[in-house]
Amino acid sequence: MWAVRLVGPMTHNRAGDKGEKKSWEKMGLREQLIGAWRLVSYIESPVDGSPKRVPMGEKAQGIIMYTPDGYMSAQLMTPGRRNFASGDWFKGTPEETAEEASGYIAYSGPFHVDEDRQSLTHSMNVSLFPGWIGQTQPRVVKIDANRLHLSTASPIKSGGTDVMADLIWERAEPNN
Repeated sequence: MWAVRLVGPMTHNRAGDKGEKKSWEKMGLREQLIGAWRLVSYIESPVDGSPKRVPMGEKAQGIIMYTPDGYMSAQLMTPGRRNFASGDWFKGTPEETAEEASGYIAYSGPFHVDEDRQSLTHSMNVSLFPGWIGQTQPRVVKIDANRLHLSTASPIKSGGTDVMADLIWERAEPNN
């Protein structure tokens, strides 16, 4: 299932646009995605109907970026993760390493947009979760002005449960 909806007469101005503002209605999906987005919320809905959950907490942090040359990177984390006692990222205890991995999601690779179908896919060239490497995953996408809504198009396994993941991102302020 693919869904894209553009709402409102918002304008967008990116570095390199030479001061020109572009109306959201006139921009294609790919052009609207370009840039950095900060995580607002990450909610999982188990397909068995059990209560929704926030696997990285209510204040999960993250950034997703889409580059003009067709690559993307997503990084999400549980805030407040502890430092390794050793101070060496390759020398954590088994407990520290387990906590590190269970509190972080990271993957990147090419993204693809089909403007006619208004569809989006993420291809994983690298991933913290090895099972995703080499996969191409479709996303349900909707953009409302400065908010990007991404959802899995089919259930994924999370914590032993099949879930649909729903993420809301807000366009990041320029870092000039």
